[in-house]
Amino acid sequence: MKTKHLRRIGALAAAGILLTLAESALAYTGEKLASEAKVGIEQARAIALKTHPGKITDEELEREPGGSGLRYSFDVKRGQVTQEVGIDAVTGKVLENMPEGPNPD
Repeated sequence: MKTKHLRRIGALAAAGILLTLAESALAYTGEKLASEAKVGIEQARAIALKTHPGKITDEELEREPGGSGLRYSFDVKRGQVTQEVGIDAVTGKVLENMPEGPNPD
């Protein structure tokens, strides 16, 4: 009986850890700024991938000089190259599209 109870607690703990990991995978850095953006994350992703097709490996919403001052930044990997693509979170305009520098975020 005690072993069964311990297994159940272990299974619940594992499920909690998996749920936490899955939830953090859905969130992006800067989510608290999302209410200020006129362009949603899904639309910004689409613009970034149209600008530089590949796989998004990192994304964030941040305050940064240029454009409206609020931008989505995406690291888009294709082959061995990772491109930094910046999308204005208010206008949807591409603000940055260049290979990632030597000191990635």
